[in-house]
Amino acid sequence: MKLFKTLEGNIVLAKNLAYVLPKTNWDNLLNNDHLFNDLKKFLINENRINLSEKRLNKILLPPVKSQEIWASGVTYFRSKTARMEESKDTGGSSFYDKVYDAQRPELFFKSTPDRVKGPFEKVRIRKDSQWSVPEPELTLVISSTKKIIGYTIGNDMSARDIEAENPLYLPQAKSYKGSTSLGPCIYVLDQPINPKTNLSLKIFRKGKQIFIGHSEVSKIKRSFSELIQFLFREMDFPKGCFLMTGTGIVPPDDFSLKVNDRIEISIEGIGSLINEVAQ
Repeated sequence: MKLFKTLEGNIVLAKNLAYVLPKTNWDNLLNNDHLFNDLKKFLINENRINLSEKRLNKILLPPVKSQEIWASGVTYFRSKTARMEESKDTGGSSFYDKVYDAQRPELFFKSTPDRVKGPFEKVRIRKDSQWSVPEPELTLVISSTKKIIGYTIGNDMSARDIEAENPLYLPQAKSYKGSTSLGPCIYVLDQPINPKTNLSLKIFRKGKQIFIGHSEVSKIKRSFSELIQFLFREMDFPKGCFLMTGTGIVPPDDFSLKVNDRIEISIEGIGSLINEVAQ
């Protein structure tokens, strides 16, 4: 099932049929350990609506309300090598080599909920960055009891040149206005997501595809339970939280985003998160 937050209410898409959820609070939905079974109760004829994909795309909102967005890094080998390459001239490459194999994962705060961009909204590149990329990430939706209640797509916009200067600049490279996008929905399952699930990133410039990359969930080095246990070790999230799980797709080192580029991140089963780069 897919759960959408929209201008017209909360909507469930199941077997290509759309249902509106009557008077449901988004925070309560995302903090419900029994969400899959509870959503099934609403799949009755009186709640069905006619909803085209075109109309749905026009009313989508970011699938977040009060939840913080966190992120994990260096969870894929491709991410490790990219981080090592970008920071080798400043002596920081060994940090990423060590964290990839360390017991403790890299976890960092990415965004407050009010700063999150949704599908078809504009993301940004920092004006003081000359080397910025999108990072496509499977994102966990986690309840206050540490349970994964769903999955979504995250775009972890990153200023690679700022991060390369010094690992201590990571917050500036990762967290800024327009640096986080989530959507288009919450993918709710009654079992863990298939590790063979495919992820893809496409980037278009002036209507022409200039980059395409693929990966799959199974290439993540750390388990989701491991990441969640470390995240909750000295933190609590009364309304639940989102956790980006890292990226296995990184454009080549000579690539940087430009204004008006179109970013399309797709994850099998969830759909596509589409954003353009703002002025």
